[in-house]
Amino acid sequence: MTTFYYVLIAIAVLALIFGAILGFASIKLKVDADPIVDKIDAILPQSQCGQCGYPGCRPYAEAIANGDQITKCVPGGQETVVKIAELLGVDVPDAEFAEDNSPKVAFINEDMCIGCTKCIQACPVDAIIGTNKSLHTIIPDLCTGCELCVAPCPTDCIVMIKVEKTVDSWDWKINPDLVIPVINTTDGNKKLVVGK
Repeated sequence: MTTFYYVLIAIAVLALIFGAILGFASIKLKVDADPIVDKIDAILPQSQCGQCGYPGCRPYAEAIANGDQITKCVPGGQETVVKIAELLGVDVPDAEFAEDNSPKVAFINEDMCIGCTKCIQACPVDAIIGTNKSLHTIIPDLCTGCELCVAPCPTDCIVMIKVEKTVDSWDWKINPDLVIPVINTTDGNKKLVVGK
């Protein structure tokens, strides 16, 4: 029985020694992440669609930091290219995006859907719901417009439709230097609301 305790003590001591070595190595050999990669990754749309040729936005951000083209992000469009160019301090290249760069979402024609689930497997953001041999539908709020679900559909029932501007999706470009005079109607006090 005492041999058993000696073995347990020896294993515990070895675990502590190896744990200390690993802890020291993790501190001493730590590789700091490139902050430019984090900034580029924050600009990318995080659709993880793979249209850029990389498995996700983070690997593409790393590739951009290493000198790859900044025009490969289709869901981000020209706006993303401009932001990345400003961040890197380079000229904005001419991107070959579609002429109509307005946001789009996928739409499934219910009469043609056969429930094959190929679109569900292709969607990188889980914006399609449905089960095998059952009708599928798109959740527009989750759809990034990457178009990866269109090609696998055997019945061509998925189309991309333009997102119409609403009060919620409108790009309200308000001048930050705007000064708005406000009058409190109950007591007659006047004040100015300044943008910045």
